[in-house]
Amino acid sequence: MKAIRTAIPDVVLLEPRVFGDSRGFFKETWNRQTFAEHGIVTGEFVQDNHSRSRQGILRGLHYQIENAQGKLVGVTAGSVFDVAVDMRRSSPTFGRWVGFELSESNHRQLWVPPGFAHGFYVMSEAADFTYKCTNYYAPEHERTLKWDDPEVGVQWPLIDGVTTLCSDKDRDGAPFASADTYS
Repeated sequence: MKAIRTAIPDVVLLEPRVFGDSRGFFKETWNRQTFAEHGIVTGEFVQDNHSRSRQGILRGLHYQIENAQGKLVGVTAGSVFDVAVDMRRSSPTFGRWVGFELSESNHRQLWVPPGFAHGFYVMSEAADFTYKCTNYYAPEHERTLKWDDPEVGVQWPLIDGVTTLCSDKDRDGAPFASADTYS
């Protein structure tokens, strides 16, 4: 597995080795020892999730202010633009974001540690998105950062002519200036 440190070093882009032949392919998506060899300490994963969304759907930017979740995310079908925003006030990258295309063809995954808001935009006709979490979903602690907040300035690759759709919660997310943050 190749581990690529991003502009926010705690967020790691992962490129697993893919072994393919006429039957299909095989890849290892999680191995505690391999991750540790790359300096990635995830803690224990306690919950796996899988969502399917159609083109133009934007989910996020979500985080839990208590019971923060680390997430190992990937795409099994389709393509998304995946984003992590640093919400840790004590971090030198506080308020900065990184984003990457994750797809069934590039096999990339992203490690998003606790302390980050996370979301994705579906670029393909549909996408299946999977994620392993280090803490349980706690709706009472969930927060949403406004996905198009100009202070954060995420450069979403929105598709011309395709309406961007998100939930009411995501559309009404908090602006960065007043969002709850981590210490």
